Amino acid sequence: MHGMIFFLLLITFLWLGRTILIPLLVATFFWYLINAIASYYRKVMPYRHPAEPRDEKRARAFDWLSSLLALGTICALIYMFATQVRPMFSELLGALPEIQHKLVELGDYMSASIGLRFDASMVPNITKFATNVGTSAAGIASTAGMILVYMLFMFIEQSTFNRKFHSLFPNKRQSKKMRYILGSIDENMKKYLFMKTLVSAITGVFSYAWLQIIDLPFAGVWAFIVFITSYIPTIGAIVACSLPIVYALATSSGLQTPLLTAAGLIGLQILFGNILEPKLTGKTLNLSTLAILINLVFWGMVWGIAGMFFSVPLLVATFIITAQFDSTRWIAVLLSADGKIPAKNED
Repeated sequence: MHGMIFFLLLITFLWLGRTILIPLLVATFFWYLINAIASYYRKVMPYRHPAEPRDEKRARAFDWLSSLLALGTICALIYMFATQVRPMFSELLGALPEIQHKLVELGDYMSASIGLRFDASMVPNITKFATNVGTSAAGIASTAGMILVYMLFMFIEQSTFNRKFHSLFPNKRQSKKMRYILGSIDENMKKYLFMKTLVSAITGVFSYAWLQIIDLPFAGVWAFIVFITSYIPTIGAIVACSLPIVYALATSSGLQTPLLTAAGLIGLQILFGNILEPKLTGKTLNLSTLAILINLVFWGMVWGIAGMFFSVPLLVATFIITAQFDSTRWIAVLLSADGKIPAKNED
C-alpha cells in the first residue's frame, strides 16, 4: 500500500515538475555528451594528460582544451542544423497540405485498384502530427536559456563534485558504495551517449547520401529525423523509416522511389542499429526489450517526446541503482535481458 502511494506521489511530482525537470535533464544530457566527447579527444590528442600532481595548471589547461573542442563539435552540429536543415523543415511544413491531399488520392487509387474499402478519415493527419511535434520541440527550445544556465553551472561546479560528495557521505563504507554506484552510472551513461550519438550520426549521414542518390526531396530533413529518432528505441526506427517512405509514396508517380527509399533506410537501420551499435556498446545495457518498451511508454505518458528521448538513460540508471541494494535487486533482475545484473558492492 505504501509503495503504491509512493509511486503515485512520484508520478505526480514528475508531472507537475516537468517544466523544471525536463530542461534540467536536457542540460544534463548535453553536459554528459560534451564530457564524453571531451574524454574521447583526450585519448586521441597527440600529447597526454600530465601524470604528476605538481603539473596542476597544465592538467587543468589540458582538460579545458578538450572540453572546448567538444563544445565546438556540438556548436558546429547546431550551426549545421540551423543553416542547412531548418530551412528545409520550413519548406516541408508548407508542403504538408498538398502531401495530405496526395495521400488521400493514393488511398482512393488503392481502394479502386485492389477493392479495399477506404475512407479519407483513415489517412493520418500529418499536418496535425507535425504541429504537435513542433509544439513539443518549441517547448523545449523556449527553455534554451534555462538549459544553458544549468549547463554553465554544471561545468563551473564540476571541479567541486568530489568535495561535495565527501561532505554528503562522510561514512567511509557508505561513501565507497555510493561512489561505486555513481561511477557505474557515469561510465555506462557516457559510453551509451557517445556511442549512440556516433552511430546515430553515421546512420543519418548514410541515409542522407542514399536519399540524395535516389533524388528524394528534403533528404536533409529525413536524415535529421533519422539522427534524432535513433535515440528513441524501436519506435524511433519505425518513425525514421515510415515518414520518408510515406512521403515517397505520396509524391512519386511509380513505386520505384518508395521501394528504394524503404530498402535503403531499413537496410541502414538494420546494419547500424542492430549490428554495428551492439558491437560498439558491447553488453553495456543488458536490458530486457520488454522493459525498454514499457519504460518508453511510461516516460512518453509522463513527459511526452522528451520522456521518450531520455527513457533509455533513465532506465540504465534505475537498473544500476536497483542492483546495488538487496531490497531492490529483484527489480534489476526483471529489467535485465538475461537475469545477469551488476555485482553488488559489499564494501
